[in-house]
Amino acid sequence: MVKEVIKELPDEKIVYFGDTARLPYGNKSAPTIVKFSLENAKFLLKFGVKFIIVACNTSSSLALPTLKRRLKVPFLGVISPAVKEAAQITSNGRIGIIATRSTVASSSYRREIKRVNPHLKPFLQACPLFVPLAEEGWAEDEVTLKVARRYLAPLLKKDIDTLILGCTHYPLLKGVIRKVLGSRINFVDSAKETARQVRMILAASGLCTSHKGQGVQCRFYVSDEPAVFKKVGRSFLGKRIEQVRKV
Repeated sequence: MVKEVIKELPDEKIVYFGDTARLPYGNKSAPTIVKFSLENAKFLLKFGVKFIIVACNTSSSLALPTLKRRLKVPFLGVISPAVKEAAQITSNGRIGIIATRSTVASSSYRREIKRVNPHLKPFLQACPLFVPLAEEGWAEDEVTLKVARRYLAPLLKKDIDTLILGCTHYPLLKGVIRKVLGSRINFVDSAKETARQVRMILAASGLCTSHKGQGVQCRFYVSDEPAVFKKVGRSFLGKRIEQVRKV
């Protein structure tokens, strides 16, 4: 997500918090996810942030209404932007969504797709092993290909023409997913679409920074083991992360 936000908003100051001590969220209960998400948001508010992106599909699906109701800062999750893009680019109206178990069980993607266009047909598939495989850096490994074939086989039978990558880790596995599904499938990256929408919201609200040309400033915080985050974060950002603080 940070990489896409930097592309869209290259002059903003970014504060990132990764709850690495309590990941993955995808196999936890809804009350636990809401509790953790509130704690994470309150930590970010200590920095006087003007906008919070819930850069996790599981938190977006289960905690976003509570965050918006209880905290006085604009929030945006990753589900609505991805669904809007998928609805625009699908030709046959058959949209696949791969996500964590908690996100699939929440039915948030199904509800949002039906809200945007009730004629669209969503097909959801939980892919819980994709996150650890991505974090291990096994994007090109034969094990990952076998897992992908197992997970994606049901979607191949549904004649989907569009696939939402419903977890911010999944773009790291885009190559192997493409190998299984073929070249005709449109991919929707929820992080990319969310970053675009954040830019439009900030511009429309007059919240964009007035300090142009200074370049992006990022501060990274995690709840456990900065060294591991630096290694994984480099895969996401495509460059080295110099400093990460544990809180």
